[in-house]
Amino acid sequence: MVLPANAQYSARRDGGVVHLVDSAHRISVSIVPSVGNVAFEMRVKDQNVLYFPFADIAAFRSHPSRYGIPFLGPWANRLDEQAFYANGIRYAFNMDLGNVTGAHPIHGFLSFTDKWKVTEVKSDRDAAWVTSRLEFYREPSWMAQFPFAHTIEMTYRLSAGVLEVKVQLENLSSEPMPVSIGFHPYFQLTDSSREDWTVRIGAKKHWLLNADKIPIGETVPIEQMFPDPNQIALKEYSLDDVFTDLARDADGHALMIVKGKSQQLEVMFGPKYNTVVVFSPKPSDSANRVAPFPNFICFEPMAGITDAMNLAYRGLYHELQTLPPGEFWQESFWIRPSGF
Repeated sequence: MVLPANAQYSARRDGGVVHLVDSAHRISVSIVPSVGNVAFEMRVKDQNVLYFPFADIAAFRSHPSRYGIPFLGPWANRLDEQAFYANGIRYAFNMDLGNVTGAHPIHGFLSFTDKWKVTEVKSDRDAAWVTSRLEFYREPSWMAQFPFAHTIEMTYRLSAGVLEVKVQLENLSSEPMPVSIGFHPYFQLTDSSREDWTVRIGAKKHWLLNADKIPIGETVPIEQMFPDPNQIALKEYSLDDVFTDLARDADGHALMIVKGKSQQLEVMFGPKYNTVVVFSPKPSDSANRVAPFPNFICFEPMAGITDAMNLAYRGLYHELQTLPPGEFWQESFWIRPSGF
């Protein structure tokens, strides 16, 4: 179908970048599939609401790090040892391969991969979107660390002023596959500093963490941390925390909000994202860094808590999701800006 020249939505490739545009809402989203399929810009009336501290894509490609909207897989967040458990079996990582590092391996090894293949770039009268596919099972060094053959399909869809990020897993292996993926989006507002932002965290439970930021298996009501979780003065807190029992609306969506002077971002989680990790350190917490922490907040949609697979094996976590052989797991989160 050929759209009229003044169509509201457009989707196009420009070299290695895909651009989605909603002209009526003056929103554009830019994605670089060849570096982790990361969305690095969501411009709302020329203001980028994604924190992305690189001069250009060449700089990002040469020294990638997790900013914008990075995907975390095949697990998100930290593990408490150099191994994970699934179906009662301990799978030890081969640390000599180099794709898993650290005493507490974190965020998997897919965030910067160049193996994503774009399968569709389209727009119509209702939306603009790009879909990409990652065939995990084709990479021997990945399968050596996480021996569950599967594919990942991701779609960025821009419609009616809202960006949807949808991911679908297909389990091609013969065993149930643990699902502990997530995203780590970095959000920013441009009309005020972090000191002026207020936050809503739509959750009821706060997980207690040890010194390594790994849950100890106990939760407390969120009100023990925030007197009013719907109206949090961000300047009073330095956050790297795990929350569950998300507060859902009639459609099963959970809502997180950051608000500045007038700008606001709503981040909505679909039902299978049962956890939110909120990361927003105070600039004053950066004493051991070359530069202070910048103004950002991460509302991280997660399919399970930090260390979900290992804590489930130890009987300390009871909501680990698994995907049966031959079946699909699919979920979305949405970003809605306003006040720009």
